[in-house]
Amino acid sequence: MWNVFFLGLVSFFADISAEMVYPIIPLYLTSAFGATPALIGVIEGIAESLASLLKVFSGYITDKYRKKKPIAFLGYATGLIYKVALIAASSWIGILGARVIDRMGKGIRTAPRDVMVCESADSNRMGTAFGIHKALDMAGSAIGILIAYLLLSSANGAFDYKNLFLISIIPALLSLAMFPLIKEKKEDRIIKEREPFWKNVKKLDGQLKLYLLVAFLFTLGNSSNAFLLLRAKSVGFNDTSVILLYFIYNLTASLLAIPLGKRSDQVGRKRLLVSGYLVFALVYLGFAFAYNKMFMIVLFVLYGVYTAMIAGVERAFIAEISPQELKGTMLGLHSTIVGIALFPASAIAGVLWTSFGAEIPFVFGACLSLAAACVLFVLMKGGRHAREVC
Repeated sequence: MWNVFFLGLVSFFADISAEMVYPIIPLYLTSAFGATPALIGVIEGIAESLASLLKVFSGYITDKYRKKKPIAFLGYATGLIYKVALIAASSWIGILGARVIDRMGKGIRTAPRDVMVCESADSNRMGTAFGIHKALDMAGSAIGILIAYLLLSSANGAFDYKNLFLISIIPALLSLAMFPLIKEKKEDRIIKEREPFWKNVKKLDGQLKLYLLVAFLFTLGNSSNAFLLLRAKSVGFNDTSVILLYFIYNLTASLLAIPLGKRSDQVGRKRLLVSGYLVFALVYLGFAFAYNKMFMIVLFVLYGVYTAMIAGVERAFIAEISPQELKGTMLGLHSTIVGIALFPASAIAGVLWTSFGAEIPFVFGACLSLAAACVLFVLMKGGRHAREVC
C-alpha cells in the first residue's frame, strides 16, 4: 500500500493548491466581473465538458502504451499553467480559459493515476486502496480551503485574490516532487493492432454498462459545487465563512473515505453506491429549503458523507469489472461521461436558479439522484467482485 500512499500524497499537495483557489472562483467572478449564477454555470459546464473527452483518450493511451506515470505527471503539471492563467486573466473569459486548462489537466491524469492505484492494491482490498487515496485527496482539499479561509479572513475585506493564486503554486510544485517516490508497474507493451473499445462494447460487463448509464443520469442533476457555495451565501454566510463550510465538507469526506472504502470491501459496492445516492438526494432537498445557518452546516457535513460513500467506491467498482486491457480506458470513459453530463447539469442549474429561484435546481438534482438510486437498487447485482483484476 506504500505506492497508494505516495499517489495519495501527489493528490494531497495538488488538492491543497487546487482548493486554495476553487471555492473562491465563483466569489471572484461575482465580485470582480459581475457574473450571474447562470454565467457561472455556463463557465463551469464548458470547462468540464471541453476537457471531458481527454479523459477517455488519456485512458486509452494509458492502456495502449502502458506508460501511466509520465501521463499522470503531465496532467498534474498542468495545474501550474492553470494558476498562471488565473493570475493573467482580466475578464470572465480569461477565467473560463483557466478553468478549461485546469479540467484538461484533471482529464489527463485521472485514468493513469487510478490504474496505478488499482495495480498497487490486493484484489480484496480495492475499496480500501481507493479509500486511502481519496482520504489524502480530500485532506489536501480541506487544508487548501482552510488556508484560503485564513488568508481571506485576515485581510478584512481588502484581500487581493491574485496573491492567493500565486501562493497556490507552491503546493502544486510539491505535488510534482512526489513523483520520484512512485513505482510504476512495468509491463511489456505488445505491439499489435487494437480495435477501438467501442467496437467491442457488447463484450463489456453488463453491470459496468449499467453503472456508466446511471452515472450519466445522476450527474445531470449534480451541478457544480459552486452552486452550493452560492446557496450558502444566499442564507447569510459571507465570502470567508462560506469557504469554511467547504472546508467542513472536505474534512468530513477525508475522515470517512477509508472506513467507507473498507466497508464496501466487506458488504459489496451496491449498498454503498445506492446509499450514497440516497444521501445526496436528501442533501440536495435540504439545500433547496434551507434558510438557517446551522442547518446549512449540517448539510455540508452530510455532503461530505455522500462523497466518501461514492468517490472511491465507484472507481473500485469500475476497476474490478473492467477488462484487464481496457482498465484505463473504462476509468477514463467514466470520467468522460461525468464530464459531458456536467455541462448541461451546470447550465440547467444556472438557468433554473435565475428563472425560478434558488430552490428549483436542488429539487431537480434530488429527483435525478433518487431515480439513479432506484435503478441501481433494482438492476445492480449485490455481490462483491473479488476476482484478480489488476
